[in-house]
Amino acid sequence: MGKTISEKILSIHSGKQLQAGDFAVCNIDFCFGQDGTSGIIVERFNKLGIKKVFNKRKFAIVIDHNSPSPNLGVATVHKKLREFSRKMGLILYDIGCGVCHQIIPESGHVLPGYLVLGADSHTSTYGALGALATGVGSTDLAISLATGKNWFRVPETIKIIVKGKIPRWISAKDIILHIIGDLKADGATYKSIEFTGPVIEELTLDGRFTICNMAVELGAKFGIIPADKKVFDFLKGRTKQRLRPVYADRDAKYCLIKEYDITKLSPQISRPHTVDNVCSIDQIKNIPINQAFLGTCTNGRLDDLEIAAKILESKKVHPKVRFIIAPASRNIFLTAVKKGWISIFIKSGATVVNPGCGPCVGTHQGVPSDNEVVISTANRNFKGRMGNPNAFIYLASPATVTASAVKGEITDPRKIKI
Repeated sequence: MGKTISEKILSIHSGKQLQAGDFAVCNIDFCFGQDGTSGIIVERFNKLGIKKVFNKRKFAIVIDHNSPSPNLGVATVHKKLREFSRKMGLILYDIGCGVCHQIIPESGHVLPGYLVLGADSHTSTYGALGALATGVGSTDLAISLATGKNWFRVPETIKIIVKGKIPRWISAKDIILHIIGDLKADGATYKSIEFTGPVIEELTLDGRFTICNMAVELGAKFGIIPADKKVFDFLKGRTKQRLRPVYADRDAKYCLIKEYDITKLSPQISRPHTVDNVCSIDQIKNIPINQAFLGTCTNGRLDDLEIAAKILESKKVHPKVRFIIAPASRNIFLTAVKKGWISIFIKSGATVVNPGCGPCVGTHQGVPSDNEVVISTANRNFKGRMGNPNAFIYLASPATVTASAVKGEITDPRKIKI
C-alpha cells in the first residue's frame, strides 16, 4: 500500500514502516520555543537533570510574543531565556527579529522532508516548505530538547485539492477561511492535510505559509504542501544541505478527499468568536470598526504588506480607525522600507510597530476597549484573543483589512479603487 507524505516522513524518522494509526518514537530535525512557552521548557529541562541539549544547532528560542517586554514579570522571563541560551550555546532570536514562524524558515532551519516541533500551535506553518511540523506543549518540547526525539501517532490524511481561477482581490487567506468555514474547527482533528491542486501551485510561498499556518484551525496535526521549485528557490542561499523532498505515493490512502473550485469565491470573513464562523463579505453590512490590524505569523509577510501599500498609496486611514501594521520579521521590515511601503503606511495615518506578534497575542500592543470592533489578519478571533474578552474580532485578508481601515467599516476590497 502506498503512503501519504506524513506516513513517509514519520517512517523515515522512526526507522520503521508506518501507516496511519501506528505509534512510533521519531528523531526530530529542529525544534523551538517562544517567550510565552520557553520559560516552562527551561524549567522542565532543568528538572530532568540533563546538562546539555541534544544538538545546539537544532533548537532555537524566539522572543516574539511579548517583544519588547511590557512589564517586569515578562522581563524576568526574557532574562532567564537569554541566560539559558548563553549557557547552553543555543540559537536565540531576541526582540526585533520578528515572529518565530517567519524567522525560522527564512533562516534556513526547516527543509523539505524535515520533522519539526515547536512550542507554539501554529508550527504547522512550515508545511509550506514540504516539512512535517506541529505544535506541542512545553513539557514535550523539553523532552525533545533533551533527547532529540518524541513520540507520535501517525495521523490519517485528508487531501484537499484547490482548483479554478483565482479572482481579483482573493488571496490565500480567503481560500483557507473558506475551507475552514466548510470543514469546521474539528473537521481535521489529529489529521494530516495535504494541500494540492493548481491554485496551491500558483500561490507564492507567502500564500502557502498562510494556508499551512491555519491548518491547525481545522484541528489538524499537520498541514503540508508538496515541495516544488518555488520552495527550492526560496531555500537557495539559506542552506548548504542537500534537499530531500518527500511526496505521496500515487496509491496513497486518504480518509477524505475534498475539492474546492475558487473561481467564484468572494472575500471571506470570520465572525466573532470562532474561526469557523465564516461567511462571504456580501453577508456583512454596515459594521463600523475601531481598529484594524495587519500582521502576525499568518499575514505579516511581503505579499501582505505590498497589497496594503497599493491600497493606501493615495488614501488615508479613516479618522475613527486605529490601523496597526506589524511586519513579520526584521528582513521584511527592511525590505518594506526600501520599497517605500513604510512611508506610505505612516503618511496614510497607520501605525507601524516592531516585528513581532504585536496585538495578536493581546498582552501589550493594541489591546481593544470593551465592545470595540477589530478586523485583523490574524488566525484566531476567540474571546480575549487580543487582550479583551469584551471586544469583537473579525478575521479577513490583508486586502479586506486595509480596505476596511480606509472606509471605517468592514469593506469589500473589490469596491476600492487603486
